[in-house]
Amino acid sequence: MSNGQWYPPEWPARIRALASGELTAVTPRRAATVMLLRDDTSGPGTTGPAVHMLRRRTSMAFAGGAYAYPGGGVDPRDDDRHVGWAGPSLDTWAGRLGVGTAAEAQAVVCAAVRETYEEAGVLLAGPTADTVVSDTTGAGWETDREALVARELSFADFLDRRGLVLRSDLLAAWARWITPAFEPRRYDTWFFVAALPEGQRTRNASTEADRTVWIRPGDAADGYDRGELLMMPPTVATLRALRPYGTAAEALKAADSQDLAPVLAEARMEGDELVLSWPGHDEFTKHVPPAGGSASLPSGDGTDGNPS
Repeated sequence: MSNGQWYPPEWPARIRALASGELTAVTPRRAATVMLLRDDTSGPGTTGPAVHMLRRRTSMAFAGGAYAYPGGGVDPRDDDRHVGWAGPSLDTWAGRLGVGTAAEAQAVVCAAVRETYEEAGVLLAGPTADTVVSDTTGAGWETDREALVARELSFADFLDRRGLVLRSDLLAAWARWITPAFEPRRYDTWFFVAALPEGQRTRNASTEADRTVWIRPGDAADGYDRGELLMMPPTVATLRALRPYGTAAEALKAADSQDLAPVLAEARMEGDELVLSWPGHDEFTKHVPPAGGSASLPSGDGTDGNPS
């Protein structure tokens, strides 16, 4: 591991197996993750918004110990159930997300909102198109949240039960990363940004995380560079992209100019050495020598998580 970059020891063998035809790539599962922001007013001299991050339990099979954002896979029921909706049309979202149908767009946005509620207790929905719930605490809310986690309750039914509409205008799409073809668990993940609604508070509601923090993107990236915070490439790349913005509102406004072309790792052989790279993100390039050698990992600045 260089800096705080997550590097599974089984990658070289899996990459070589894929290249030789011994391994068949699995189809990526659609997923969404949300970079939840709030303006940092913790003290004089602080600049830039803070982002909510969770640390995956070290016992997790995928990216244990890595810092990530709230997120998870799409619930297939969100493709074909009508969801109370506010904000840009589903056709507009389909164009922005690069998907073929309005139903696919609804499912991805629903996943972003639902997973943020499931894992952080924050709900981007309201009774009307210009309001948002201010408090999601209490036994009734927790019962519904747990039913969503267990997939006993669909998100559409949850919104209907509560008399709420999904506030898609509170979200903005930022990036899209696809898990490399040699991974056994693959996700096609859309990254969103959103501001913490007034009155709501985050909490660690995820069974997959042992810690949550609010941290400025630049500080998180610096922690990765020092090897103090473990992360995967999409997480660091998005943290670095957020660093220039002074407020959550500025970051949301800048989302429209972000490139949503999918980022997918590429692997190639250079002699006996395997080279793994992420197009457009040179800092994550890895040089993996033949078995028995030691991998040369990037030493520059640098860092993903969940399906994120």
